[in-house]
Amino acid sequence: MWGAWAITRPYRWATWVALGGWCGYGESAAVSYNYGDSVYYQDGAVYSGDQQIATEEEYAQQAADIAASAPETPPDQMEWMSLGVFALTQDGQASGPPPTLYMQLVISKQGVIQGTLNNTLTGESQTLEGMVDAKSQRAAWGITGKERPIVECGISNLTQDSAPALMHFADGTTQQWLLVRLPDPMPEAPAK
Repeated sequence: MWGAWAITRPYRWATWVALGGWCGYGESAAVSYNYGDSVYYQDGAVYSGDQQIATEEEYAQQAADIAASAPETPPDQMEWMSLGVFALTQDGQASGPPPTLYMQLVISKQGVIQGTLNNTLTGESQTLEGMVDAKSQRAAWGITGKERPIVECGISNLTQDSAPALMHFADGTTQQWLLVRLPDPMPEAPAK
């Protein structure tokens, strides 16, 4: 599943400092997207703080444009850093059935995001692709060959144990989801 990206430790994840250096963000401060709090939807518009930044449709289209901006370079011609493996759940679900959707994500030095989506309910695996907008630090990706759904979150959020995300669907709706990092089932052996 991870062979195309030459990732031998898919559960390993990056800190903001490592990711910033890898992608060339340098000393840039991490931009966190806390959907529902610092970035929120109200009356058909999207706000950051008290400032309207787009309509709901414009914001979803921006995510689709970011995801589609990834260059078409074969994965074996790029270097990759693992972002980890995440379970996807709809945000706000305090309890309920266990998750059935899992994503393994990697990022190239150019900000290209690729990975795999695994649905344990259906047994289906699909390839993911997308991009990070370096200026806004918005990361957006979707299933290869499909326009929607598009998942988006702040790239720095993917360095945390959980990442708030938006899921933009083909019918024009957007839902708030949560990506929860899975621990490595095979931790590194202690140094001798």
